Amino acid sequence: MATPTDVDRNAPVLTDLEIDIDAPRERVWTLHTDVNAWPTWQPDINNAAADQPLKPGATFNWSTYGMDITSTVYAMNEGSRILWGGTANGITGIHEWTFTDRPGGVHVTTTESFAGEPVAADVANMQTLLDQSLRSWLQQLKVAAENS
Repeated sequence: MATPTDVDRNAPVLTDLEIDIDAPRERVWTLHTDVNAWPTWQPDINNAAADQPLKPGATFNWSTYGMDITSTVYAMNEGSRILWGGTANGITGIHEWTFTDRPGGVHVTTTESFAGEPVAADVANMQTLLDQSLRSWLQQLKVAAENS
C-alpha cells in the first residue's frame, strides 16, 4: 500500500471538525505532538508512547476507548499539519490535523476517515463514536492550551 497523503475521502465514516483556540500556534502544536504527554491532558487516552520525534515514517503507540493503536506519521509540515494513521481491530483510520494562525490564537481542523469491516458493519454507530471522540479531543486540546 502506498503511503497515504490524505484521509480516505471515500471511507464510509468521515469526520471533519474545527475549533478556535486562544493560544499561540506553537503552544498548541507542541501539546498536540507531544504524544508521551497525551494522557496528562486527555482523559480518553489511557497511555501513549513515542520513542522518537514525530516525522514521516515514525510510529507511536497509544490506547483509547479500549483499543491499542499503533499509528504511523505519513506526512508532516512542522507547526501546521500532521497526517497519521494505522489499523486497529480491523478499523483503518487516517487522521489529519491542521493548525492555522488567526487573530488571538490558532484555528485547528481535524479530519479522520474510518474504513474496514467493523466500520462497514455499523456505519451509523461508528460515525457517532468518531464524532464524539474528535469533539472531545478538540475540546481537551483547547482547555489544555488555553490553561498552560
